[in-house]
Amino acid sequence: MAHYKLVSFKLCPFVQRSVIVLKMKKVPFDVIYIDLENKPDWFLKLSPTGKVPLLQVNGEVLFESAIINEYLDETNPPSLHPSDPLERAKNRAWIEFFSQLFSKFYQMCHAKEKSDYETYLGELRQALLRIQKELKLPYFNGPSFSLADAAIAPLFSRLSLLEHILPGFWDSLDEVKSYSANLLSLREVKESVLPDFGEEFCRNLQNKGSFLGLCL
Repeated sequence: MAHYKLVSFKLCPFVQRSVIVLKMKKVPFDVIYIDLENKPDWFLKLSPTGKVPLLQVNGEVLFESAIINEYLDETNPPSLHPSDPLERAKNRAWIEFFSQLFSKFYQMCHAKEKSDYETYLGELRQALLRIQKELKLPYFNGPSFSLADAAIAPLFSRLSLLEHILPGFWDSLDEVKSYSANLLSLREVKESVLPDFGEEFCRNLQNKGSFLGLCL
């Protein structure tokens, strides 16, 4: 049996994606947490990008969450991808789109000026409206949880922490809100972050001095 060692940063959404898949697959794994502002030398030697997640598999190294999750899915059946090749390819495309949402969310969270914050918030809402057109519910493809769901769940984990300061955010997003609730109710998603994740996330925003952090 493969031995999985996941190198993580506590607040990284891309690491959370891989933790969700590992938990869905019910395979044992170890986690090593690092400080991204003070990366250890051993990590920089292993990671070509200097980013997390990084997965060590019996001493071999994989990086980039989408690639890690594809590997985990291929080596630990049953698959979390649609069986139809076209649907599978579409899911991979949407996973890439979901990855771009985290950039918008990051920009929104760290914007210093209210005007910039509102711009990024609006862009994020527009992206979610586009996703809403594709939803089949209760999950992205319908009744079965997939890698696409694992890819976007960390966004909803973070939005849920900000809901009290985002009035009107879910207006016209009823299906996306239901989708979010369905994902966040899963044990594997709940347990994909540490117990103090919410406090750490909010404290991090406040320490950055962003407009959003000042509203918390």
